[in-house]
Amino acid sequence: MKDNKYRILVAEDDRDIIDLLEMYLDNAGYEVLTAENGLLAWQSLSSNDDIDLVIMDIMMPEMTGYQLLRKMRETKNIPVIIISAKTEDSDKILGLDLGADDYISKPFNPLEVVARVRSNLRRFYSLNDTNFDDDGLLTVGDLALNTNSMTLKKGSEEIALTPMEYKILMLLMQNPGKVFTKIQIYQHASGDYVENDENTIMVHMSNLREKIEQDPKMPKYLKTIRGLGYKLEKQ
Repeated sequence: MKDNKYRILVAEDDRDIIDLLEMYLDNAGYEVLTAENGLLAWQSLSSNDDIDLVIMDIMMPEMTGYQLLRKMRETKNIPVIIISAKTEDSDKILGLDLGADDYISKPFNPLEVVARVRSNLRRFYSLNDTNFDDDGLLTVGDLALNTNSMTLKKGSEEIALTPMEYKILMLLMQNPGKVFTKIQIYQHASGDYVENDENTIMVHMSNLREKIEQDPKMPKYLKTIRGLGYKLEKQ
């Protein structure tokens, strides 16, 4: 874990929500930056290399949250939490597909937001600081996950992972052949599990299959164990 104060960027066009989140996050000990549209948020991210997590709305002027997230994921691997009034499953799935780690619907409890921030930071940065006696390399078949640099290679091809995908794959590659339930996977990767988080795990698993499998419809690595959960097949 890093020693200095975590810096959170809140990108939201509703000033009342910004003020509310800023107050709660500040009280929780975080340093808070704010941006009232997507373009300002992107400018802030481009000029600050020490932003640790982003909370963003979807419907923002100048640049939407989806557009901002897409641009972010080209260069940045930090955790992203979407807070949005768009509550349809399709909106949530799109946000997760683009690389969000968490999705909270409006109206929200600000204490839940703080808890999700804490959970995402703890899990992302504690994994980032994981020390191994060896070179930090996990290998299964032609997959090689470097836990020091947090990078994945399939053969010679480097594969970009979101923070959530990295945490899920690390758990599975540390335990090849072991079956994990959706609840176990979500709790490891993101903290407390609630019933509607099941779809979140399914989306992340689908995205991982698209990235690591030759044929995602006939997976060689990431197997679904019907009625139980998922496992990474030993090779």
